[in-house]
Amino acid sequence: MKLPTPPLPKALRPTPKRPGDGRNGKNGAPSTKPTAGEKTVEGVAGAVGWLDERTGATPFLRGFLYRKVPKGTNWFYTLGSATMFAFLSQAITGVFLAMYYEPDSTRAYSSASHITNDVFLGEFVRGMHKWGSSVMIILIFVHMGRTFFFGAYKYPRELNWIIGVLLLVLTLMMGLTGYLLPFDQRSFWATVVAVNINASGPIVGPYLADFLRAGAEFGPTTISRFYALHMLAVPGLIAALIGAHLYLVAKLGTTAPPWLKAEKKDLLTEEVRAP
Repeated sequence: MKLPTPPLPKALRPTPKRPGDGRNGKNGAPSTKPTAGEKTVEGVAGAVGWLDERTGATPFLRGFLYRKVPKGTNWFYTLGSATMFAFLSQAITGVFLAMYYEPDSTRAYSSASHITNDVFLGEFVRGMHKWGSSVMIILIFVHMGRTFFFGAYKYPRELNWIIGVLLLVLTLMMGLTGYLLPFDQRSFWATVVAVNINASGPIVGPYLADFLRAGAEFGPTTISRFYALHMLAVPGLIAALIGAHLYLVAKLGTTAPPWLKAEKKDLLTEEVRAP
């Protein structure tokens, strides 16, 4: 008895003909070979379908990207995205700077000068990183102000507000730890002042200052401590909190502008007073 031929796996099955191909197609025209562009599109679509079948990313992306936006949304609502892209710019330029920078008390200044004067586009990348830090701090302050004045910190978005406050503190900490890395006179003494201000804080202040200095006084290991915090610990925490922040934004949505809420409240009051 001859056993039936087992079916081929889905990936090995031939692609069915498109409608209109072959003798049974439109006007009985003969089939034509797909062009290189059609093959490319079909290959990309197949690769995307293969990934989606194994990851199930479509429902997540659909819920994340296609969500309801309140009426009256304006450019104020782009401040959060602008802050995130500023962080991405800092991360990318920081990676390139780390390829040439040496976190050593005797070679830090010379390596920073080497990046500026000798490395191709080094001055441009370092300038982007330097001024990008100020841009990111300004954007996150403005974004937090917009959130406060629009009342977006109220129920059910309290947790997102707390995450935003933590992101603000971590952004300031990233600016502080990065300021020492050029290791010139200005950055060194400015960091000394900043750490001494931290040391004057109640209870945890002295311990925090000792942790930042890697000891009781500034020494050769201080710059390594600042470099590790600036390159690894703080950006990692920021990236994790940004992920949680975006998840809550997609889940809870954005709040409507306060002037629309006031208009809606006045409209309801008029309807109640109407005879």
